[in-house]
Amino acid sequence: MSDYIIATSSTSDLPRAWLEEHSVPFIAYSYTVNDEVREEDCREESRAAVYAEMGRGASVRTSQITEVAYHDFLKGLLDTGKDVIFLDMSRKMSASYENCERACEQLRAEYPNRRLCMMDTRCISMGLGLLVAGMVRRMEAGESYDEVIGWGEANKLRIAHRFTVDNLKYLKMSGRVSNTSALVGALLSIKPVLYVSDGGTLDVVRKARGRKAAVGALLDGVLHDLSKVDAAGVEIHILHADCRADAEHLKAEIQKAYPQLGEVTISSLGTVIGAHCGPGLLAALYFCDGRCPE
Repeated sequence: MSDYIIATSSTSDLPRAWLEEHSVPFIAYSYTVNDEVREEDCREESRAAVYAEMGRGASVRTSQITEVAYHDFLKGLLDTGKDVIFLDMSRKMSASYENCERACEQLRAEYPNRRLCMMDTRCISMGLGLLVAGMVRRMEAGESYDEVIGWGEANKLRIAHRFTVDNLKYLKMSGRVSNTSALVGALLSIKPVLYVSDGGTLDVVRKARGRKAAVGALLDGVLHDLSKVDAAGVEIHILHADCRADAEHLKAEIQKAYPQLGEVTISSLGTVIGAHCGPGLLAALYFCDGRCPE
């Protein structure tokens, strides 16, 4: 058994069953559907239910994790007598990051003989999930605390995040685009195609006219990345927010171009990130030889 713990947040979008199977503790972000406060539980059925509610016009808002909540969560792990590696969303995209940072500083003073690493992962959603899973595999194989952190730091920027959204109003509400941009985008049926940069920020790669063009641009980006590596065995994770048919189409096209790929999975986007992107988000996440927008 390892002498350290790898923990994450619910926004890694890993399935609840996987987290439980590998004994990975997670701290849950909260969200509000209309006036009902809920905690993100990483269950597929919870995600599907929220997107159905959003489709019926429900308002979904998210909340930061407080410094106290981070402190209590991480303290519980340190109290086991083990060191801790904690992986959350990119600093540049998480309003909660500084709260966690302050909690970690306090805990290091409280537990001077324990190691507590909080990594700026530069990842979100299943991109974060891929990093967590890779580090957990190495922990389970017997690698040391420092070796696993070293692998994570060396490989986190190899995780590609490519996605598109169907309605700019959700990005507008989350402050990602201006009111004017959202209005013009809606009038012109503009669909942004986005990626996560090396700096851990959310950037626009292309502005496509219409859903079909946006999905095509997303596919082009994935195929471009795969053309630069040995695609044999590469795993692709496709996430969707209530657009399963588009996810199945994307999967089929990727497999047609690269039949030697490893597993290509489809699952629902987590509810907290989904609240900022809305129904219709389609994403592909995978290891590549380095992030590049085009």
